[in-house]
Amino acid sequence: MIIQNIEARRIAVPLKKPFKTALRTVDHLYSVLVKITCDNGMVGWGEASATVVITGDSIQSIEAAILQTIKPQLVGLNLLAHEHVFHTLHQSMVGNSSAKAAVDIALYDLLAQRANLPLYQLLGGYRDELETNYTVSVNSPEEMGEDAAAYLKDGFHVLKIKVGKDDIEEDIVRIQQIRKTVGNQVKIRLDANQGWNVKEAIVSIRKMEDMGLGIELVEQPVKAHDLEGLKRVTDAVDTPIMADESVFSPAQALEVLRNRAADMINIKLMKAGGIFKAQLINQMAEEHGIPCMVGSMVESRLSVSAAAHFAASKRNITRYDFDAPLMLLRDGVEGGVIYEGRKMTMPQAPGLGIRSVSLWEEGEQG
Repeated sequence: MIIQNIEARRIAVPLKKPFKTALRTVDHLYSVLVKITCDNGMVGWGEASATVVITGDSIQSIEAAILQTIKPQLVGLNLLAHEHVFHTLHQSMVGNSSAKAAVDIALYDLLAQRANLPLYQLLGGYRDELETNYTVSVNSPEEMGEDAAAYLKDGFHVLKIKVGKDDIEEDIVRIQQIRKTVGNQVKIRLDANQGWNVKEAIVSIRKMEDMGLGIELVEQPVKAHDLEGLKRVTDAVDTPIMADESVFSPAQALEVLRNRAADMINIKLMKAGGIFKAQLINQMAEEHGIPCMVGSMVESRLSVSAAAHFAASKRNITRYDFDAPLMLLRDGVEGGVIYEGRKMTMPQAPGLGIRSVSLWEEGEQG
């Protein structure tokens, strides 16, 4: 099963509504699709989302990394010796986790097709259904309350609320407004995207606890590099704290786990460089008694299907943030994970279960 060719194309897909966090505002999905062809005719699909403020990867750098650096090192290798292939991929260059993730996803798609199994079964097969949350972008309290009500009406029972863009008092008003609008019918998770400092995080979380706002967890309250500060927040509050941007690699995960700096870890394929390294992070977390979430950037159903396959395969992954494809004005992917509102069902076809990608035909060839 020799890797014969690796191709890449840029795509841009408009969002239904601008997506706003403490770090950025986006109105389009910008990503690079990857197509890997083997000598037996099998084709694997991958995708890398450009999220410069988180991963440092742009459309241009992702495409260049794949075509100029990764491709020359992988073409001609036998994928059945996949330990060697993935080692070569991750040693091909420093950083560039999104580019590596796109290639990694396509390689796993091919391996599962070769085994004639859905990818989630090849990886462990723990469950075949998931329930995603839906993200409420950071806006005025009134608009966020209206958005939360709309998502509840659409059947979503878990909402991920973006905060951290303004002062902490305004964030608390946002959560109060959302609770007032949706009542106690939904779970609320907060994601500060590094938007608070340590004291702000402790004060605001304690205040929300005292107010009985019912926060399930708070994600990445402080700067990614500040593990000491993250631990201070975790130790000071009752609400579970989740590390996100603090954990890209297995080595970073180990530091969080050793120091008990967080109660949970959010694994994203674009940060980890794909499934190969993501499995290591989850395994280490499980050994330390730390559950994981699997999330996504702004991505299409192609790479989110890969993340969902990974999440469904593992017992220790207990939460899922896969609403990104629902935010797009058009889908452009046939096959893959199946959405019915908040419910996601894993496809039973081999690999990712992708039958065709019309986004590929629309894309700009590198």
